[in-house]
Amino acid sequence: MSSRPGHRSGQVRPSPRRHAVRRLTLALTGGLSLLIPAGQARAQAQPPAVTLLPETVVTATPLATPQERVPAATTVITRREIEERGYQTLAEALTAVPGLRIAPQGGAGQIASGFLRGTGSANVLVLIDGVPANDVASPAGAFDFGQDLLFDVERIEVVRGPLSSLYGSSAIGGVINLVTRRAPPDRSFAPYGELAGGSQSTLRGGLGATGTVGAFDYLLSGYSQSTRGFNALAPRFESNIPERDGFRGATTTARLGWTPLEGTRIEGQLRWRQNTFGLDNLPQDDPNYTGEDRRWSGQIRGETRLLDGAWTTGLRVFSTEQRRTYTNLPDQYDAFSSEASRFRGTRSGLDWGNSLRLPGFGPLSDGALGFGLTHALEEARTTQSFPSAFGDFTSSLRAQQHTTSGWGSLQYRLLDRLDLSAGLRHDSVTGATGETTWKLGAVLALPEVNTRLRLALGTAFRAPSLFERFGIGNFDGFVVSTGNPDLKPERSFGWEIGSDTDIPGFGRRNFATASWTFFQSRVRDQIVSVSTAAGLSTYANVNRAEIHGAELGLTLRPVRWLEGTAAWTITEAFDATTDRRLPRRPEHVVSLTARLAPLPRLVIAPTVLFTGRSPEGAFASYANDGTAYAYPRSNPAGTVVNLTATWQAMEQVALFLEARNLGNSRWEPVNGFMTPGRSVLVGTRFAL
Repeated sequence: MSSRPGHRSGQVRPSPRRHAVRRLTLALTGGLSLLIPAGQARAQAQPPAVTLLPETVVTATPLATPQERVPAATTVITRREIEERGYQTLAEALTAVPGLRIAPQGGAGQIASGFLRGTGSANVLVLIDGVPANDVASPAGAFDFGQDLLFDVERIEVVRGPLSSLYGSSAIGGVINLVTRRAPPDRSFAPYGELAGGSQSTLRGGLGATGTVGAFDYLLSGYSQSTRGFNALAPRFESNIPERDGFRGATTTARLGWTPLEGTRIEGQLRWRQNTFGLDNLPQDDPNYTGEDRRWSGQIRGETRLLDGAWTTGLRVFSTEQRRTYTNLPDQYDAFSSEASRFRGTRSGLDWGNSLRLPGFGPLSDGALGFGLTHALEEARTTQSFPSAFGDFTSSLRAQQHTTSGWGSLQYRLLDRLDLSAGLRHDSVTGATGETTWKLGAVLALPEVNTRLRLALGTAFRAPSLFERFGIGNFDGFVVSTGNPDLKPERSFGWEIGSDTDIPGFGRRNFATASWTFFQSRVRDQIVSVSTAAGLSTYANVNRAEIHGAELGLTLRPVRWLEGTAAWTITEAFDATTDRRLPRRPEHVVSLTARLAPLPRLVIAPTVLFTGRSPEGAFASYANDGTAYAYPRSNPAGTVVNLTATWQAMEQVALFLEARNLGNSRWEPVNGFMTPGRSVLVGTRFAL
């Protein structure tokens, strides 16, 4: 019998994956055993509860759909939650989302990766008002969650599960959509603003206005934030010096819309942001290492209704550009001077989308057909330089690719309680293998027991990035790495099943809401760096991943002034070849959030975030003398406690206090980089 990692020769043991499956099954069974009897007891003792007004989700389907009818696990973070919890960056706002693990390398401005349902950081698609925002010039086309501020954001929608049948490449783990603020239809001028300051010389402020004047509506918004920050490098390194990684950022948004008649609308939008920040290298602090990240995006879209409103058709032209520059000047810690590393990625395109409401027949109703075409051009220009005592390494990229896509979707409701949906899409990338993806979904409403069941399955893919296809690396003038233009897309198949149940108690019809979701996916043809027979480094489709897990949630509303939510995510993500856990995917993540309103004008919002142990990649661990261990090891678990309190001093003016990391935890979300220390900030917010 051949031995494998984790097995001793001559002995037969259950693999780590089998142990994981057993633990996950026990956890899920335990959760179901708690939820099902409670639902049955409630059904026998109480009449059906009053249905609350459902949240509308625009990301999961071509049509704006009530959240309770979406065949996928979704999370919607509203503007009220953003303000009551004091979220400032996108990374901070997403930390308590079930199934999503954010791995920041420090505070604001530092690189922050996102792992959704155990998939890779490049397998999460981020949209801003429906336009893809993933970085074209990054090595794998991933999105950096540490850069975006939220002053102009109205809501954040997170849809988990494969969504390439609607959005194309990168939507393997799910899609995150940032929706900017909308103008009220009944006010011509509605200004709003914020001013706050606190520890670490933090200062932030913003001012905006929105409104509707006749057939026109507008939005103008500006925001800036600066802080001295904390030293992101973990204190366990002897080479650590008291050097803070500061941050300065600004965001501006402008939008103008015109609605000449009901059902017809034209709008244009521009969004710009620029961040400057300090960076560190492991295992050495580097006071002269800085970065700058700039991105602008714009779109013009028009939409009109035809056939007495049954057919809605829209056309959008969009363009984005992101520029990143990293500079490391020589100092006593690093004597080598290098040219700045520069990255520029652009994406522009045309998107035509349609939704056609279909007539009902027999037991079927609420029918809708969606279809559309998209064409996008992506271009990347990068130059990197890494001088050292051993020689100079440089890499460069000059490449572009076109993607043309066509998609269609169909949805109907059966017997006024079963929502059925199907989607199909084909993406064609110049010089690469095309990909066809699909998805099926169903949501069954059981009002007799105040429960909805959902089931979804589908495929997804990630097209190779421009760097993976065409990047070139040189060492002292000799080519040492090349891209692989023949790469195939990463492909996945996944499914999920889950339910949500409202449970009455203590005289309250909505005393509790319990939910569970079980998910599983397989990702094949993963793109990784390999060595060729000639000794060069390139990329190849060689890895496979097996992922499964559960998302368990419970919300309690014992009294009108208190609501608390517990979310527990269990993730088992393995390399299918080595049977090892994938890095930075913790097995357990638990979030506890609450909203307390003990007084009419006071809201207190505490948050407790627990992240379990997770494996790290090679060179993730260091001894006190700075020596790197090549063998990967686990990153310890950690807990962070945050608190925000808001007092509505007047009808239109609020005072707030934000306290972060109250326990001053030194937990490392990424091995070697510590979570920012304790901080307190006070400020005021108005909306006239």
